[in-house]
Amino acid sequence: MSDLKGKVAIVTGGGQGIGKAITLRLAAEGCKVAVFDLQPEAAEAAAQEARAKGGEVRVYGVDISDQEAVNKGVVQAEADLGPTWLLVNNAGWDKPAPFLSTDKPLWDKIININLNGPLYMHKAVLPGMVSRNGGRVVNIASDAARVGTSTEAVYSACKGGMIAFTKSVARELARNNVLLNCVCPGPTNTPMMQSVLGTGEQAEKWKDAMVRGIPLKRMGEPEDYAGLVAFLGTADAAFITGQAISVSGGMNMV
Repeated sequence: MSDLKGKVAIVTGGGQGIGKAITLRLAAEGCKVAVFDLQPEAAEAAAQEARAKGGEVRVYGVDISDQEAVNKGVVQAEADLGPTWLLVNNAGWDKPAPFLSTDKPLWDKIININLNGPLYMHKAVLPGMVSRNGGRVVNIASDAARVGTSTEAVYSACKGGMIAFTKSVARELARNNVLLNCVCPGPTNTPMMQSVLGTGEQAEKWKDAMVRGIPLKRMGEPEDYAGLVAFLGTADAAFITGQAISVSGGMNMV
């Protein structure tokens, strides 16, 4: 994937979990990576890991649910590193609960992070891609968007919205050589998943039950997604746009 060398990538939520794996892989492929993270101190550890291997990574403390902060972050990152070639909308958050036990404050937070935040990122980055007649966007959605997940109704709705949004904008911007795709993870060993499952015997039972439903008989690991994200940023993926690609060990073959 040598054609990524020297190109600029923005990765939201790039300090841990899937985002960290994406940051490290893109840096290893030669990208100049800007990490937008609500916890810049934690993200800096990932950046240092990439730098130790020769990668170029800068961290920006950005709350993606704040449009003004997003706009300022994109301006600063592009001033520091250059025009954005690849945008990876990875940042996400959820607090699982049965829908009827939740209310608007929780809905608003989930929507602001998982739907509004990526919309703000697209709005800030896409005009530059259009003006340069080229660019790539990879939105990290979820298989929850495709099949639904109990206790994650609003989160699933947001991820489903991102898939529909991606397809729509992919149609609008195809003439400008701006390609947009979604990667849809299945159950994955991340800090977010650990916070959902908790600890102890019951958590292990839930995890075992999920694994039994996966043909490859294991949970996903953050590194399982990073290579696909990198591929979608390269010339090898120049004829792929508007797709939602499931990476779930075969759990959801839809």
